[in-house]
Amino acid sequence: MYKRVQGLNARLMFAIIAGALGSAFQHGYNTGVLNTPQSLLSQWINETITKRTGVPTSEGSITTLWAITVAIFAAGGMIGGASVGTIADRYGRKGGLLLINVLVVIAVIFEGFSKMAQSYEMLIIGRLFIGINSGLNAGLAPMYLAEIAPVHLRGAVGTVYQLIITISILIAQILSAENLLTTKNLWPLLLSLTIIPGIFQCFTLPLCPESPKYLLVSKGRDADAKKALSWLRNTNDVHDEMEEMRQEYESSKIVPRVSMKDLVINPALRIPLIISVVVMIAQQFSGINAVMTFSTGIFTTAGMGKIGAGYATMGVGAMNVVMTIVSLVLVERCGRKTLLLFGFGGMAIDTALLTICLTYAENSTAAQYFSVILVILFVVFFATGPGSIPWFLVSELFNQSARPVATSIAIAVNWGANFLVLMGYPPLEAALKSNVFIIFVVFQVLFTLFIYRKVPETKNKTIEEISSMFRQQTYQ
Repeated sequence: MYKRVQGLNARLMFAIIAGALGSAFQHGYNTGVLNTPQSLLSQWINETITKRTGVPTSEGSITTLWAITVAIFAAGGMIGGASVGTIADRYGRKGGLLLINVLVVIAVIFEGFSKMAQSYEMLIIGRLFIGINSGLNAGLAPMYLAEIAPVHLRGAVGTVYQLIITISILIAQILSAENLLTTKNLWPLLLSLTIIPGIFQCFTLPLCPESPKYLLVSKGRDADAKKALSWLRNTNDVHDEMEEMRQEYESSKIVPRVSMKDLVINPALRIPLIISVVVMIAQQFSGINAVMTFSTGIFTTAGMGKIGAGYATMGVGAMNVVMTIVSLVLVERCGRKTLLLFGFGGMAIDTALLTICLTYAENSTAAQYFSVILVILFVVFFATGPGSIPWFLVSELFNQSARPVATSIAIAVNWGANFLVLMGYPPLEAALKSNVFIIFVVFQVLFTLFIYRKVPETKNKTIEEISSMFRQQTYQ
């Protein structure tokens, strides 16, 4: 076991910020940016269609088009997620992150000029492209962060991706507040601001090295890997860490290149794949994106006015940021499994109580206040573990040869589950009202049981130690 590097240094922090900020910001900002402008943009879509056809559009058609506009982002995420392995292997982690900023430019062109062109189709296409970018970011950025971090900081560094997602969601909620950028003339600017973190990344990430593990284990470039690691650790004393990577490199030469078929056939790979996929599904089917994307509507259902619901939504976003910062500290102290159990178990109890409160909110002021408190508590439980851990857990469960393929599958599944929630929640909520949350309660209980039975603790374990656990089939 190589000597622990004490804390962070300025170079490693710079690489973390460069790798995560431009990537996670796209993911979070474009998740939350359409929450408040829903009524404004739905009205614009209606007016656009009416001008073309001369016939007013039905409310059901507008609802469907809006659901597509929101959910196409997740569909793009599926496409991007499925491509992570290919991009990561061909262009590297750093190279891939830089390359896919082209998709941000394309998205901004379509979204920013959609109003001028009177084309809601351009808005949908732009959301698709930024979704593809976000899906790729969701795989490449955590992979890069996991591979540049020392073992004892891997969890905390991995949490940075989710932290920036929460910050960018809050920024989106603030900028999209009524009378700020959510106006008839300024909403294209609101959507176009997503290009700023892309520009930031294009200027900062080229100053950072490629992942040392990618350079050595995937490309066999020992000298370049040592140079990159020395830069990240801000010291030439990296012999022990290089030896550990060389052992992984030698092992990878013995084991043939891992394919998707190998992940399914080989029990030592199939078990962590199942865990990765289920944890990704759990993150989305917990109901978090239903809460974050439609929170304003949930607060309105609880009896709050439009302005109050908007402020409450910002409060939820702020709490999400605070608790993600807390989880950044806790993840290396309490461990991954403990925080996942606490998060999903807490959400199950919280969501059951929220269902009851929303049922009586129309006639009870106390139920209205409790509904707001329970939504905030929901975010607290989610941000404690389920929000951040799944993104980097995949990188911890697989060695270098299997990581890109496994990450592609896990990220695509995550975005697929996200798409189902975003498309399915509005019609289910219309049909079931507050009882829609009972569905999430059932999922949360099942996922809590799965985590308790199947998910291993990976805190402070090397990739080889984790792989050895699965080879011994400790977790059946």
